[in-house]
Amino acid sequence: MAKPKEDQRGPKKDEAQKQKLTPWLAQLEESQQAKMPQWPSLQLPAAAAAARRATPFALCRSSSSSVSASPSNQDLVACSWQKEDEAEAQSLVVVGGGAAGVYASIRAKSLAPHLNVLVFDKGRFLSKVKISGGGRCNVTNGHHLEPLGMARNYPRGHKELRGSFFKNHGPQDTMRWFSDHGVELKTEDDGRVFPVTDNSASIVDCLLNEARRLGVSLQAGKAVTGASVTENGKFVVKVEKRTVDFVDHVNAKYVLVATGSSQQGYSIAAQFGHSIIAPVPSLFTFKITDKRLADLSGVTFPIVKAKLKLDGIKRSAPELTQIGPMLVTHWGLSGPVVLRLSAWGARELHQYNYQAKLTVDFIPDIHIEDVKRILFLHKDHHASLDGDMHWASIPNNNLNTVALRLKQWMFEVVAKGQFKDEFVTAGGVPLSEERYTFVPELATLWISKRTIDLSMTVVQVLNVDGVTGGFNFQNAWTGGYIAGTSIGTLASSNMRQQQPYLQLDGS
Repeated sequence: MAKPKEDQRGPKKDEAQKQKLTPWLAQLEESQQAKMPQWPSLQLPAAAAAARRATPFALCRSSSSSVSASPSNQDLVACSWQKEDEAEAQSLVVVGGGAAGVYASIRAKSLAPHLNVLVFDKGRFLSKVKISGGGRCNVTNGHHLEPLGMARNYPRGHKELRGSFFKNHGPQDTMRWFSDHGVELKTEDDGRVFPVTDNSASIVDCLLNEARRLGVSLQAGKAVTGASVTENGKFVVKVEKRTVDFVDHVNAKYVLVATGSSQQGYSIAAQFGHSIIAPVPSLFTFKITDKRLADLSGVTFPIVKAKLKLDGIKRSAPELTQIGPMLVTHWGLSGPVVLRLSAWGARELHQYNYQAKLTVDFIPDIHIEDVKRILFLHKDHHASLDGDMHWASIPNNNLNTVALRLKQWMFEVVAKGQFKDEFVTAGGVPLSEERYTFVPELATLWISKRTIDLSMTVVQVLNVDGVTGGFNFQNAWTGGYIAGTSIGTLASSNMRQQQPYLQLDGS
């Protein structure tokens, strides 16, 4: 059966299932006409195996005339085999217990209560959620509610996310979900959204309690180290526990990879044929060895305009100029404006070994000529500069230099701030290998062209990253929601389609 073109949306559910079953039903019809046994052997021919992979439990699908009221032993063996296969056919393994993974598991389980959902994390669940925002958890951003405006905050992904991605589940939906589950939120002046408790435990506890209430199996301290596919299209996931000699294999119909910047997820994606854009750090501070900053350590400038320039980059990208708060640290510069620049210039900074020039305008709202005029007007109002030079005796040329310094202070960036683990990275599965695919009944989804029967979904391992301000978590909530909706809807649909065939005629 020919596959639909990659750029087309999938057909309606009934038509899709009909097309998937046609080769198998045709084989059953031929076998009946030839007075063959009603049930095929367990060694499926290639066409039948493909039909079974596309539609779980295909061997128990038949017309009413093909099954008598008194089934043969062969009938019972086939249905027994189908029931043994049911548990794994209705299982979802989520690799990664971060924001996207846990949110997706909750959504899938709520749509398909029969679905056996297992979430594996090599460490602790929601560990980044716990430490984010200085322990407060910046849940999302409340100032960018329209999808187009939201997408502009993603250095990698801003073009692809302009469509229906955030329409499916945007910041308002995220805030509503947490509010409905008992977490009161607040929006600060800069748009960042936090729990009113100012404690990330409110978010962590809410998610884990809801997952447990629904029956999601949360298994911490276990790493998924590999996955393979059986002949009948099921996944076999290899699970290891690093602290002890423990190896297990879990069978599943659906696999969701949501490991963030962990090498674990990249390895699994690569195992199934994806190429990987090597991850590099994003959202980092700048190391600047400038003695003039030494006495300013700890000082915050509420609003500056900073422009990043790299020697090897001739073009002037508008994103490499940012306005916002800046913090002077003992190693250089930090704050939202610096973090945003590091995100937009992540690839280029890595390429040039984090050597760059940074121009800072400390008073962006005042024109340089007005700065000069203010300095000239007030130079008699201050007793001295550095203890022994009077303002009145300062030459006008020196005041011009001061004005220029306030408006265009040049710093040499010599390295990035040092952290053991980068909180956000740029890299992962290229978006060119992904597409928006229609999944029966509901959602659009980032889903691989190389997946098997829409059963493996990759989210949070894509080459998508946002700037600071709640955007990376919103990407996690949206991606997790869409993935969970798609898998849950697909599993629920498959279950409904199987139910009429689980009973023999006359029983």
